[in-house]
Amino acid sequence: MANKKIRAAVISYGNIGKAVVQALNAAPDFEIAGVVRRSVANIPAELQGIEVVDSIKKLSNVDVAIICAPTRQCPEYAKQCLDLGISTVDSFDIHTRIPEVYAELDAYAKKSNAASIISAGWDPGSDSMVRALLLAMAPKGITYTNFGPGRSMGHTVCVKSKKGVKDALSITIPLGTSIHRRMVYVELEDGYKLEDVAKDIKSDDYFAHDETHVIQVDSVDDLNDVGHGVNLVRKGVSGETQNQNFEFNMSINNPALTGQILVASARAVLKKQPGCYTMIEIAPIDLLPGDKMDLIKSLV
Repeated sequence: MANKKIRAAVISYGNIGKAVVQALNAAPDFEIAGVVRRSVANIPAELQGIEVVDSIKKLSNVDVAIICAPTRQCPEYAKQCLDLGISTVDSFDIHTRIPEVYAELDAYAKKSNAASIISAGWDPGSDSMVRALLLAMAPKGITYTNFGPGRSMGHTVCVKSKKGVKDALSITIPLGTSIHRRMVYVELEDGYKLEDVAKDIKSDDYFAHDETHVIQVDSVDDLNDVGHGVNLVRKGVSGETQNQNFEFNMSINNPALTGQILVASARAVLKKQPGCYTMIEIAPIDLLPGDKMDLIKSLV
């Protein structure tokens, strides 16, 4: 890939898809092979000049597919691409299902002689890499991951998929020590009761493990903000030395960071052998554009 740009297809064009297109346009080593979306009519102005299709089979010479669809659709899109021999990256974010999806796509990827990186957002994703590094620095101890306060895209998309929900916003509130409260704001379709919708939401895997409050509002748009963040803390032991304290913080635009990490992972996936991977299995240097020795000189 040294002498030619990586041709990336963007699958689905919501908040993450838009951020991925922006990140691809800014990357020195990528070009956009096309955007796959349900509707090829009324193409947004920013996609003028980019091939827009309703199936990845209609695109040519695709090196990697960046899947920007809602989480529960990611594995199926990945299978479709892998069956074509196209490597994939996605930001699948249901933590409890990652081992299951990993095993499933690993078999698909090896059969197709392609590679797939799953859960390549910021959590799971880049935060996973930070947690792994903290564990290496202090093998004994406890790490706390505290999200927010901010808008969770995955949780919000999940709520929007529920019957009776016209629009939704899910805000994550950190309570400390990896415990979170989910504040869910919904606009309801006519004829639906809040108690029924709330029960459906709270029983979903996205919400079943956290304190969740569902509140009906007149306008979700009046509350909407895509900001988010994380506070990662580890207190542990290095060798025989106690009280080693580490902290990592960030406050970010959620779709923008997810899109950027997906593009970095799309660069890395082409350097992997056939199979499925998560970000803790990726060498950090593989995420970066540029000459290997130049990167070593500037970063080490």
